[in-house]
Amino acid sequence: MVNDIDLENKIIKINKTVYSKIKDDKGRWFIGTPKTEGSCREVFICDTLYKILYNYKEKQKLLKKKYGRKYKKYELESIKNKHGKINEYKIVECKCKNSKNIEMVFTKNNGLYVGTDIIKYPFKIIHNELGMKNCRFYDLRSSFATRTLRNGVEIRDVANILGHTRVETTENYYILSSDKNKKEANDILEQIIQSNVIDKIIKCKF
Repeated sequence: MVNDIDLENKIIKINKTVYSKIKDDKGRWFIGTPKTEGSCREVFICDTLYKILYNYKEKQKLLKKKYGRKYKKYELESIKNKHGKINEYKIVECKCKNSKNIEMVFTKNNGLYVGTDIIKYPFKIIHNELGMKNCRFYDLRSSFATRTLRNGVEIRDVANILGHTRVETTENYYILSSDKNKKEANDILEQIIQSNVIDKIIKCKF
């Protein structure tokens, strides 16, 4: 939601998850809590992402003016379990003027909220154009972990960004290895072991 993105301080607050259920006349998108307590976190926004989010926000302002009252608005409907406890919320379209509406980030031009569906088609086109096979949007987490670690970021910091309480989760499931990485490791070893003694041994003739 919009209030989870703090553009002024360049922070995204991750404290909820969006998921889909069987569709009814009110829609199919729900908001619940993250899987674990460690999943709740704050992630800093890099400059590139900041520019993208800022421009997107400005675009939404213009679209709201363009569509006026036809621009769709939403509110949260409490969903209780059999014990009467609220365990999730359903994202439903506002029907009353006095409703306390919420602002969703990624919507269509008229404000229609389509959840994670909004990224599926563009992602499919992009990775097909790049010739990538068997690639899921979720796999980008592994790419992030691998690239940042290869460039000197501490694994504890990467784990925190990914929402992992245990560093082992990041290490065992999110770090990719490739022939290129193995070759680079071999090249680094070559640089480490370089010495005059080694050089003499190599040049020694029997």
